[in-house]
Amino acid sequence: MLKTFSVLGLPVNLSDNYTHWLLQFLQKDQGVHVVTINAEMAMLAKKDPLVAQIIKEADLVIPDGAGVVLYLKMRGKQQQRCPGIELAQSLIEGLANNGQNNPIAFYGGKPGVTEAAATQWRAKLPEVNIITAHGYLSPEEEEAWKNTLKAQQPPLILVGLGVPRQEVWIRENRNLCPQSIWVGVGGSFDIWSGTKSRAPGWLRNNNLEWLYRLYQEPWRWRRMLVLPQFFFTSLFYRS
Repeated sequence: MLKTFSVLGLPVNLSDNYTHWLLQFLQKDQGVHVVTINAEMAMLAKKDPLVAQIIKEADLVIPDGAGVVLYLKMRGKQQQRCPGIELAQSLIEGLANNGQNNPIAFYGGKPGVTEAAATQWRAKLPEVNIITAHGYLSPEEEEAWKNTLKAQQPPLILVGLGVPRQEVWIRENRNLCPQSIWVGVGGSFDIWSGTKSRAPGWLRNNNLEWLYRLYQEPWRWRRMLVLPQFFFTSLFYRS
């Protein structure tokens, strides 16, 4: 098992290779719910008991946000940030390279976006098999999608419904595919489809990806107020 450290009372697993750990579990037919935690989710968990419970029950919690990595560093833990989109990419590539025939599932995003993301991946990895559904399904369509997942048992299911909706959906439905890796991937389908662009490498490397998101989506400014809140909470929090 991976080492765990508490971030504002929430478990975060420490590793230098989460992908390897996950693929090992997959080989053992053991399902995993992965939560990618950042400062916004950590602060949401302080207000929403359900979100806190989901994080605590997850099989793997990885530090997606720069704030979480800084929190760990302040407490003597040297842990690199692992963005969810990069973890998902490495898992897709790992399964494709292993000759995995079962489909990978993409669920979420706006109509057309998720299938466009899958098309980009198929062009990059012709051997990869991807099934998709957007995040605006009717109740009847969602039920049909669940039946598809149950019938096909994708080893990897990426859910991009936004936080915390994607985490709640995974918690409620992971019994459909109990041996699968389930990951909430936020807006990854937008990036893969080309609908949005990711921050340049120099911004990502300097933990400023949040600033680029704010530039792309100015309406997020209210949500960004959680970052200084997380920082000051971190200074005085005692576990």
